[in-house]
Amino acid sequence: MIRITDILDEAQKYMSKSDLEMIEKAYIFSASVHQGQVRLSGEPYLTHPLEVAGILVSMRLDVATIITGLLHDTVEDTLATLDQIEESFGKEVAFLVDGLTKISKIVFASRLEQQADYFKKMILAMSSDIRILMVRLADRLHNMRTLQYHKPERKIFIARETLEVYAPLAGRLGINWIKTELEDLALKHLDPEGYNELIERVAMKKEERERYTEEIREIIQKKIQDFGLKGVVKGRAKHFYSIYKKMHEQHLNFDEVYDLTAFRIILDSNKEKECYEALSVVHALWKPVPGRFKDYIAMPKANNYRSLHTTVIGPYGERVEIQIRTKEMDDWAENGIAAHWRYKEGNVASLEDDSQIKQLRELLESQKEYQDAAEFMKNLKLALYPDEVYVFTPKGEVKSFPRGATPIDFAYSIHTDVGHTCVGAKVNRNIVPLKYQLKNGDTVEILTHPGQKPSKDWLKYTVSSRARSKIRQWIKTEERERSVSLGRDILERELKKRNISFNRFLKEPAFKEFLEDQSPSNIEDMLALIGYGKMSAQHVINHVYGTEAKEKNIEKKKEDTKLFERIKHPLKKTSAAGISVRGIDDIMVRFAKCCTPLPGDEIVGYITRGRGVSVHLASCPQVQEMDPERIIEVHWEVEKGQTFPVNIRIFCTDKKGLLAELSNVISNLGINISRADVATYPDQRATFDFLLNVNDLAQYKKLVSELKKLKNVHSIERQREAGERSGHRLMS
Repeated sequence: MIRITDILDEAQKYMSKSDLEMIEKAYIFSASVHQGQVRLSGEPYLTHPLEVAGILVSMRLDVATIITGLLHDTVEDTLATLDQIEESFGKEVAFLVDGLTKISKIVFASRLEQQADYFKKMILAMSSDIRILMVRLADRLHNMRTLQYHKPERKIFIARETLEVYAPLAGRLGINWIKTELEDLALKHLDPEGYNELIERVAMKKEERERYTEEIREIIQKKIQDFGLKGVVKGRAKHFYSIYKKMHEQHLNFDEVYDLTAFRIILDSNKEKECYEALSVVHALWKPVPGRFKDYIAMPKANNYRSLHTTVIGPYGERVEIQIRTKEMDDWAENGIAAHWRYKEGNVASLEDDSQIKQLRELLESQKEYQDAAEFMKNLKLALYPDEVYVFTPKGEVKSFPRGATPIDFAYSIHTDVGHTCVGAKVNRNIVPLKYQLKNGDTVEILTHPGQKPSKDWLKYTVSSRARSKIRQWIKTEERERSVSLGRDILERELKKRNISFNRFLKEPAFKEFLEDQSPSNIEDMLALIGYGKMSAQHVINHVYGTEAKEKNIEKKKEDTKLFERIKHPLKKTSAAGISVRGIDDIMVRFAKCCTPLPGDEIVGYITRGRGVSVHLASCPQVQEMDPERIIEVHWEVEKGQTFPVNIRIFCTDKKGLLAELSNVISNLGINISRADVATYPDQRATFDFLLNVNDLAQYKKLVSELKKLKNVHSIERQREAGERSGHRLMS
């Protein structure tokens, strides 16, 4: 267990005496307010803020950040107040603690919406000060180190969240050692058997691997010295998650993984040219493997990582992975922003670090606009996993994009207007379609036309946050403009039937009162709601003119009244199998696409204009927005052997034969599978989408009950409609 003296010893290497005194004061404050509290492990709660502060001081962060690490749980978990913290430690520390407290107040649950809400709030907090994110990462790291004390289902949730969001966040900040430790700790709880087996296999070859590593290290060290290059060569074992991931993605056995050890040449000089000289030495020593050289010095990664990577055929015919970098590059590669980003007097950071912070903020803030939780989490994870491709502008400027990027992504990276008016692209002087996926080294030229406009389909061919954000923004604006225009047409038509001009209507005092009393704050908002179908023109007119307008509308309602009168007759069979409607035997009846009712579900019918009766679940959100006068009573009248479609999504831990197990359960209940889509992910998750034909709600519930008995099934959701999927494998 770390002690305050350990923290002070490390801090004194770069802090003043007054800073050390403030850290000690924060420790005493934290100890007093946390007194008597214990963690799940049984240890005093104070061990946690001490460990968090220890992680932060190891990265040599500023005094305010270290103090925040000691105090980050005080307002949330004790009787301490922000006013007390501000009085004792200043506004800066109080601001950081407040930011962390607001994030922590959200109660975690497995529901996607709550998780998305949490990360939106975290993004908002770190946009104000990135040190909030640094403390949050240190907090998560220590919590992962002690995750074994949680309940199994809680461990799985926290570990998966860590692997999918927190580890890549550390990667985007360039803090590689936190990223790799978080990944290994997450793997330990997500796949304990695989993790333990990997440890045993690595341990079995430890002595042999150490001898081999030392032999290669000495050869490289001697060779670079012979050429007058000063530096150190290190051999390091790859972390468990990277080995595990390679085995599963490439379907390899442990013995087939050749590069368990990576070598690093760290040059004393900060001259980039010496890195290339060292590379030529290595390639003269051993033959390079074609296609395995990467120059991250000329084209740094998104997190400013710089290094040369090469793989060669070394002694004994084994492949050897070698990284070449300067001391400064190595410091950044391990510690990222923490290596150079130090708040100085007056809270001013270096320009280089400001650029990095701005880049991360823009990356995360671009995700905030997504209202749909699934879309938000999907795009956040995509943004945090920068498997990059590097391309050139016609002038030779290098641009990096997530792998899978297209010319549309490239166009929006130049300027929003270039993206909006993009009609095509030339790649390496050849015309390519807009959905062409860019490759490393491509030279891209965008073709534009003033009359071109973005399309919803473009979202299928874009992966960068900027492009997707700008396209969605344009679509939203365009849809609103169309809705305002449509709303005006609808309102004008209704007014024309009553011999009322549109301009006269707008001048009515009662109309102005209507705008003040209702949710639309202006005329455009009201017209948009009418265009969207969320407000009826008749409702607005009746509100303004009252009984007079209703009387003028009597004739218009006669046709509808005749239809409703017919509903008084006995039940008759309708055109939709399994549904009966009072008095109607010659009207089309269909199931609404927004919900998929099953016999046994409570349902209602809605008389549409020109499209017959649509059948909805009584709980369907759209029913709440419908005209209550057009909602009618409908009943199930199912014939023996009839089946109804239902979409389900099953969340599982992936394993061989799982699809067969699920299919057996479904077929044993006499249920037909119309379609099956499977998506798997690197962390052993899998989702199965099935379109099934079931008899009724009771049979569906029986199916869910049987599926949940399977060991690897975590949860099952009934889907409204089959949606688009993303994953590492897709089958149907």
